[in-house]
Amino acid sequence: MKAKIGIIGTNFISDNFCEAARLVSGAELYAVYSRRQETGDTFAAKHGIPHVYTDYDAFLNSELDAVYVASPNSAHCPQTLRALEHGKHVLCEKIMAVNEQEELSMIQCAQKNNVVLLEAMRPDFDPAFDVIKENLPRIGKLRRASFEFCQYSSRYDSYRGGVIQNAFNPELGNAAIMDIGVYCVHSLVRLFGKPKKIHALSTKLENGFDGSGIVLMEYNGMLAEAVYSKISVSVNPSVIQGEDGSILIDYIGRPETLQIRIRKGSRDRLDCENTVSLPYYPADNNMIYEIQEFLSLIRNGETDHKYLQYSLDTIRVIDEVRRQTGILF
Repeated sequence: MKAKIGIIGTNFISDNFCEAARLVSGAELYAVYSRRQETGDTFAAKHGIPHVYTDYDAFLNSELDAVYVASPNSAHCPQTLRALEHGKHVLCEKIMAVNEQEELSMIQCAQKNNVVLLEAMRPDFDPAFDVIKENLPRIGKLRRASFEFCQYSSRYDSYRGGVIQNAFNPELGNAAIMDIGVYCVHSLVRLFGKPKKIHALSTKLENGFDGSGIVLMEYNGMLAEAVYSKISVSVNPSVIQGEDGSILIDYIGRPETLQIRIRKGSRDRLDCENTVSLPYYPADNNMIYEIQEFLSLIRNGETDHKYLQYSLDTIRVIDEVRRQTGILF
């Protein structure tokens, strides 16, 4: 039996979600909620969705089984809580909440109503990170990790022209750390746990928006950094360094190539060139993995799953980053 999924949000992320959902057995695109009928109709027609709602209660009272939330960050918590209270499973786009208090209220509500809540954090579910974790022992004692996501936003052009779109409006709970920096922080937390110490720096735009930053994270015997930006672009891969070698990840949010480079003279030397690709075959749209896991959790009734702890540890780090850098909403 297919899960009937309703979608909140009609931006490009929702487009990607719909394209991925069509490739996942067990998922049925059932409805879309939009404040404007015309916008909802256009989105529904584009993706073959049969029902459009402009009233949120009517949307939740329909035959939906689950909801995908892709609205602005500031709306995630209130919209998710109402969906959970209506007995709907929720896949909420990252970042799931703007602070720990909101996130805890969402988790408690999901468990109270015996439904699944899951953050749509793509690296959590991409098989690339299983390959990375399996190969960590080959690079010896871990000493440093640098995860980088610097992607010039097309909406920054509008900002520079004097038009502030939602993506650069801090009043909606937006910041580069919440948008793309979270990929780096979350992936570090997922692989290495919550850090002992955090030190953060941020570059602010004129309206107070966090445009870029660096988060330094201290672990026992190891340092990690999350480097992020929405106002510049980087060509550097993300790297995990060990005493015997390194693992290179080309794109932290959607890995396409993984390489391992073994230090010359180490016991696990690979070949004369020391660098080879790890076996990994990326999907065209890696959102399929989060949808598959979401449906699996629903089928198995797993409302208390490991991903909730990853999300909580991440928001706790980001709360501290915001405190140190004065990122206010």
